[in-house]
Amino acid sequence: MPDSDTPKATFRRVMLKISGEALMGDQAYGLHPPTVERIAREVKVVHDMGVEICMVIGGGNIFRGLQGSAQGMERTTADYMGMLATVMNALAMQSALEELGAFCRVISAIRMDEVAEPYIRRRAVRHLEKKRICIFAAGTGNPYFTTDTAATLRANEMACEAIFKGTKVDGVYDKDPMTNPDAVRYDRISYDDVLTKHLKVMDASAIALARDNNLPIIVFSLDEPGGFKGILAGEGTYTTVHA
Repeated sequence: MPDSDTPKATFRRVMLKISGEALMGDQAYGLHPPTVERIAREVKVVHDMGVEICMVIGGGNIFRGLQGSAQGMERTTADYMGMLATVMNALAMQSALEELGAFCRVISAIRMDEVAEPYIRRRAVRHLEKKRICIFAAGTGNPYFTTDTAATLRANEMACEAIFKGTKVDGVYDKDPMTNPDAVRYDRISYDDVLTKHLKVMDASAIALARDNNLPIIVFSLDEPGGFKGILAGEGTYTTVHA
């Protein structure tokens, strides 16, 4: 339970979306256990603030469906392989969270009962009400949809108040800040501006789904220690995508 020194969170239930690449650390491929543990600690701290947490993790550190398709693989097969990669990442994060004493469930859109629960909305909501962290894996269970769209879909189904998109930079910029020192960061930007300016926040389907349901997207740096907690406490640097 949160103690009296724990800052009060501004949200009751949120979706945290991170890429599979975020779990690689400095490696070129796969999982970096110390990095997984660091992110798990960030999630645990926020959970201890009383926030109900949903998570979706991409699979690009293991296999990305679009890349497989670009190299000649049949797209549907490549996408299903990418979904399986997200399950591997979800299990790694579950293990790290449970090592820290957090109760956690991996919920898969593709049935694999030996390692994860099947997705049943009412059961997932009940897990959240019981203060369990829910990691949604295998995307939407359908090819041609990204984990960004899956995160937005699940966030709406779970009645989350916001999507937190953890990236390598501290918000949304008018151009890539990694290669353009004069890039300008937005404090707030509308869904429509993200789409018309082709800003790489999430894919267009995810942005449109968030817009249609008035679900704010908060983009922040996952590499900044305490960033997730700070934003939930009303501090830190980030960009809000809103109506």
